[in-house]
Amino acid sequence: MSRVVDVHAHVLVSAAEALLANEPGLAAERAADARGAGAASAAVNRDQMTRLLPALTDPAARLAAMDDAGVDVQLVSPMPLHHYWAGRDLAVKFSALTNEGVLEHCAAAPDRLVGLGTVPLQHPDLAVEVLDRAVADGLRGVEVSTHVAGRELSDESLAAFWARAEALGAVVFVHPWGCTLGERLATAYLSNIVGQPAETTIALSRIVFSGLLDRHPRLKILAAHGGGYLPGYLGRGDHAWRVRPESRTCAHQPSSYLRRMWFDALVYTPDTLRALVTAVGPDRVLLGTDYPFDMGITDPLDRLTHACLPAKAAEAIRSGNARALLGSLPGTQEVPT
Repeated sequence: MSRVVDVHAHVLVSAAEALLANEPGLAAERAADARGAGAASAAVNRDQMTRLLPALTDPAARLAAMDDAGVDVQLVSPMPLHHYWAGRDLAVKFSALTNEGVLEHCAAAPDRLVGLGTVPLQHPDLAVEVLDRAVADGLRGVEVSTHVAGRELSDESLAAFWARAEALGAVVFVHPWGCTLGERLATAYLSNIVGQPAETTIALSRIVFSGLLDRHPRLKILAAHGGGYLPGYLGRGDHAWRVRPESRTCAHQPSSYLRRMWFDALVYTPDTLRALVTAVGPDRVLLGTDYPFDMGITDPLDRLTHACLPAKAAEAIRSGNARALLGSLPGTQEVPT
């Protein structure tokens, strides 16, 4: 029986966060996050972090939750607190502590846990060095935000990072933190409900239309939250690519590039999951829970079953696509086919 794989789950590395505790940049970041979320959501988030601390830090709690959810293997990524404001020395120390912490967490159950790290994308030369070290130490890749302190992921300054990620076969998990749409969404948790999928939509659109995937066709980009809104509205981008000369900035129809990325299945409803599979292909979708947060799910297999996909597609989403993305899985001798 193939192993069920969850590719979207988080860990908090307390030592890395403690490093930044007294930094002015952290206080400014938290103030901006609170403004963007609104006072009510900021209060709920603070309470949630206190309650979830054991789930975010204790491997035993994680494994118990995995058992309850029917998950055999989990790809663990840091909480997406990239702190791209940090200067060079601080950024290197933060990344090192984070990556060491993820590795230590996964080492508690090496037959069930594999990890992603972080890199200081605000310092592209250092990001390449940290990526090299992360992969050499056993991480499967890194998590990045949807923008880097105002720079897009497609920015030319990050060219060396993308080239190195492609060469290493490293997974790059694009996961938003907060929202750049401002106070229009600072109510009713709209900064997350609407804003985070919008952030991912913008980031992936910039990647596609920049030609990044033409230059680096073997990149392993994994998008959180089903890729945001992009898979559900492909026709508009394709139409613009055909009729607007300034939109013809990639070699092929924009929709075709989604079949070069991977997407988690965290889209909540059976209809939306079926639509995602139709848009990007059954070989490009993987289970994701967003453990342990309240916007995540605890029943990924039930939701997959309720989507009523063909058996081959469902099995690929449960396990096979993760092998294609990650290579061999812990506790097995399976390799990609």
